[in-house]
Amino acid sequence: MSVRRSIFRRSVDQMFENFYGNQGAPSAASAQSSDRSWSFSPMLESAWTENLLNIRAILPGVLEKDVNVTVQNNQLIIEGERKLPESFANSKSWTQLPYGRFYRAVSLPNGLDVDHVACHLQNGVLDIQIPLAESSRPRQIRIQTGEQQKAIGA
Repeated sequence: MSVRRSIFRRSVDQMFENFYGNQGAPSAASAQSSDRSWSFSPMLESAWTENLLNIRAILPGVLEKDVNVTVQNNQLIIEGERKLPESFANSKSWTQLPYGRFYRAVSLPNGLDVDHVACHLQNGVLDIQIPLAESSRPRQIRIQTGEQQKAIGA
């Protein structure tokens, strides 16, 4: 009877995988016995201020040591791994949370100072701030008054 359950479970897992495009996560038991690579893609959002581009990545359960942020070829790259909790690893469990390696690359617009990127991870939220380059910031142009003393030559 357990063989039938196992076959049924695999067929249901495959059905959901095909329907949702591999967005779900297997149970801990099937994650260890399966050769599928389960991963997730963190959600991102961005906002502009006068001086900064703010990018936020939602990384629940990811520790600072398990995530890397780099800038390369005008792309912000966020990569790492969301690990299965130890209490789930050696038990029969059911989860809807995906685990595994993740990778996100975001094309950055020109005019940012990528040498001064700041990152802060707290409570599963990675905040990234990229300042505008000094040359891209708005500059006030002084307007001169009075008549121009320019001769027009013929």
